[in-house]
Amino acid sequence: MTDINSLPFHLQLLVREYGHSTYQLIQGLVQIEDMAERTKRATQIVQLMLRLQPALRDLPEIQTRLWNHLHAMAGEEVALEAPVPLRSLTVRTEKPSRVPYPRTAPKLRAYGAAIEALIAKALTLEDAAEREQATVQIGRTMKFLYRQHNKENAKDVTILRHLSELSGGQLKLDPAVVDAENLFEMPVGTGRAPAFIVPQPQQRDRREGRDNRDGRSNNSFGNKNGKKRKKGRSQEPQQPPQ
Repeated sequence: MTDINSLPFHLQLLVREYGHSTYQLIQGLVQIEDMAERTKRATQIVQLMLRLQPALRDLPEIQTRLWNHLHAMAGEEVALEAPVPLRSLTVRTEKPSRVPYPRTAPKLRAYGAAIEALIAKALTLEDAAEREQATVQIGRTMKFLYRQHNKENAKDVTILRHLSELSGGQLKLDPAVVDAENLFEMPVGTGRAPAFIVPQPQQRDRREGRDNRDGRSNNSFGNKNGKKRKKGRSQEPQQPPQ
């Protein structure tokens, strides 16, 4: 029996997910020389893998996932005529490239490096109108981030000063226009459905009075047409015979 700990890490995860017996069945595919028979046996193993993991039935492209898991456990040398495209195993075995870590901290910690990247992108815009619109959007985002970081509101002149500092004085806006038109404030969404308000007792009384004037009854013992139910037999308990 193959020791699971001696396998590559990606195979250890797959073997623990589908079981060591399933892994042994997949390893036996290499002994089947006929391609059609090998693919038929692999299809049966895929159905077994789906039974072992019934929670995977609702996932999209589950067949592609199961066939690629089988392909990874079988190995590159086992050729299969799978009904789905099989990914190369080098994606699993190759060591991923190192993610570069930023060496320099942002100039202003409240805004982060993302704002600096947006400012650098805005400086490449040649059209004056597009650059001004981008500057307004960046200033609006900076004011929102300032509130989140410092837990207090920032004046527009502060945001304009920081914006000029980060852009080297190349992105500028008129402070009077920013203050008059509230350019740095997040716009309130339009077209939203009105919030549902639970009617208060006074509102219910007014509504019931309006329904009574319209000829509708709110009696609990009335039917849909507003008529009272006919009285039936008395509900008083009968005395047993003496």
